[in-house]
Amino acid sequence: MAPDLNSTKDLFVFLGKSVFSVLEDMVFTLIPKPQKNVAGEIVLITGAGSGLGRLLALKFASLGSVLVLWDINKEGTEETCEMAQAAGATRVYAYTCDCSQREEVYRVADQVKREVGDVSILINNAGIVTGKNFLDCPDELIEKSFDVNFKAHLWTYKAFLPAMIANDHGHLVCISSSAGLTGVNGLADYCASKFAAFGFAEAVFAETVAQKQMGIKTTIVCPLLINTGMFEGCTTKFPSLLPVLEPEYAVRKIVDAILQEKVYLYIPRVLYFLVFLKRLPWRRLTMPIAPRPMPLQANQAGNPGMMLYFCFHFISHLPIQLVIKSSLLCLLIIF
Repeated sequence: MAPDLNSTKDLFVFLGKSVFSVLEDMVFTLIPKPQKNVAGEIVLITGAGSGLGRLLALKFASLGSVLVLWDINKEGTEETCEMAQAAGATRVYAYTCDCSQREEVYRVADQVKREVGDVSILINNAGIVTGKNFLDCPDELIEKSFDVNFKAHLWTYKAFLPAMIANDHGHLVCISSSAGLTGVNGLADYCASKFAAFGFAEAVFAETVAQKQMGIKTTIVCPLLINTGMFEGCTTKFPSLLPVLEPEYAVRKIVDAILQEKVYLYIPRVLYFLVFLKRLPWRRLTMPIAPRPMPLQANQAGNPGMMLYFCFHFISHLPIQLVIKSSLLCLLIIF
């Protein structure tokens, strides 16, 4: 009897939070959510030597943050450093670091702690893409994709998360990809690494919630193709619906999500709907977000009763802002 009562209680807590979350989302749709002040925060950005990482550095420079720039390209990092100082940053530190090498990440992280202080906003942005079909991709390139796009996140979290927990203050930002939400033709290794990065960031977020470390925030970013040169030559079948994103626009949305402490950011917004479609029990669905359409596999739910019980029990302990997304997940599991 007790388990049934507990299940009923969890169900009502879940439904109450869901209603509150819907109302909250409606309010913040009409009224912009307040943004936090990041002046003086120590912001570490990997892959800061060019592209999206450079633009993120310039944006945080204008917000008064202390910048720690990491990149394997020394010249690129130093150039970003100069640009950030010109943009108004008073404290900028540039480090050459190969994020695919665990020991080098730990060594440079220790140097940052000594010379700058405890990192309070960690942005894992560094990434590479091979652009080859799976069987045509050499093993060493596949390993490199995982080392940079995923495993580097493990080592930076290990290096900087303990201080965030000790201070009960920090923000973990994972730059994943729409390729971390669905498989893309010709990007098997890249998709796998981005799926891993997304799942890892989400799992650590769940750990911080379960351990009531509410001062640690997480933002997981999944953009479509960004016009930074990394995906040069790629197009979408319907550019009006799924455009190749301009980097300035993507950076503005990413920084706004960080300042508003959003957990998930998919850009463009149509990705929210497409991810929903992926969960529907269709045997085959094509989505035009690559040069050629790619299949989306139907969700395999397992035991619906056990899954729903787990969802209700877990969601009753989640922050309000996640409940509406969890509600959608439960509905998808039912169907």
